[in-house]
Amino acid sequence: MNSQKTIVVLGAGESGVGAAILAKSKGFNVFVSDKGQITSGYSKILNEYNIPFEEGKHSEERILEANEVVKSPGIPDTAPLIKKLNDLNIPVISEIEFAGRYSNAKMICITGSNGKTTTTLLIYHMLKKAGINVGLAGNIGHSLARQVAENDYSHYVVELSSFQLDGMQQFKADIAILMNITPDHLDRYDYKMDNYIDSKFRIIQNQTENDAFIFCHDDEIITKELQQISVQVQKHPFSIYECLPKGASLKNNDLIIKNENINLNMNQNELSLKGKHNTYNSMAAGLAGSILGIRKEIIRESLSDFEGVEHRLEILPNVRGVEFINDSKATNINSTWYALESMNNETVWIVGGVDKGNDYSELIDLVKEKVKAIVCLGVDNSKIHKAFNGVVDTIVDTETMHDAVKRAFELANEEATVLLSPACASFDLFKNYEDRGNQFKDEIRKL
Repeated sequence: MNSQKTIVVLGAGESGVGAAILAKSKGFNVFVSDKGQITSGYSKILNEYNIPFEEGKHSEERILEANEVVKSPGIPDTAPLIKKLNDLNIPVISEIEFAGRYSNAKMICITGSNGKTTTTLLIYHMLKKAGINVGLAGNIGHSLARQVAENDYSHYVVELSSFQLDGMQQFKADIAILMNITPDHLDRYDYKMDNYIDSKFRIIQNQTENDAFIFCHDDEIITKELQQISVQVQKHPFSIYECLPKGASLKNNDLIIKNENINLNMNQNELSLKGKHNTYNSMAAGLAGSILGIRKEIIRESLSDFEGVEHRLEILPNVRGVEFINDSKATNINSTWYALESMNNETVWIVGGVDKGNDYSELIDLVKEKVKAIVCLGVDNSKIHKAFNGVVDTIVDTETMHDAVKRAFELANEEATVLLSPACASFDLFKNYEDRGNQFKDEIRKL
């Protein structure tokens, strides 16, 4: 038993509460501390499990008595409290690291700057269809720790952010998937791209020659990094530009998945998810399924009937001839690039929010080709105006979703698609990207 050991959990969101439940189930003394207010749902769960907690403060004296601390991924390593814990040599780990100690399940782990949620859900869909006893965890669904405490899954499909990867030490992915690497969250990495790359590559740490690494062969950052490091893991690349002897490729509009377990050909038009970025997602998922030994009929069926992710290129009901697409999950330039690239109609683009240091010049060519008007939705839209004045004739400013949808609908004029793809965080006007996307859908229903 661990009754004499104390685990302190910092942060009482999904991951923190999950870690607390697991720690309690393993016999630790547990204390949860959240500097903000804990939502009623999570405080109720903590009370049900008889786990002591505090909110609105961190009681340092009590926290510094911990044998180990499980930290929310939202708390940076530079926070003063984390520095004090490090100075005292008190281990600080992530919820994922903690959960991994108590599970022998096979871990299929997905990261990347973009596409990880869709790929995670697609693999989960595939494994469920194959009859595998699988849990969905990480950045999506219930926390891995809570599921390890309360369930007995044989497999987990785990979406991992760079913040979650940073707190992992001994945790190992049986199948690691790296979709892409583009600049994002650099404020957490001293504005150094190399630090962010190192964080993403932590997904393959501890892997052996018996494990698998699925990665985008077309991503120059990934391929360059692989040339500089030595890894023993089995590599499974995917590419839409090169025909690879092993991995996933496109040839004459056919998706080909080829390795020791499978030789699958599938017409690209059969894929349920459209667009270049979704072809990458389908390739990664198909490779994961093949490595797990899932029959190719199930892989084919899963790639053709998956229904997609809410707020990620979500096609909404047509209103008097105008198509609406909800891509609220696009919080950076790269995500929006993929969204614009997939547009087949003339587009009215709703963009804006909290800028992460965006370089809009990367979108200029696509905007020239695809966009007839821009509707800015944010407190400060000056950077968007500066980037696209002279590129698009019509740029308007709005400060509410009601006004943004109304103006976009007027500008679309029954001949264009309205695309919400903000390329920015949502926190100036909305609670989160889900709130932004839901308000978008609510306003469309009112038209």
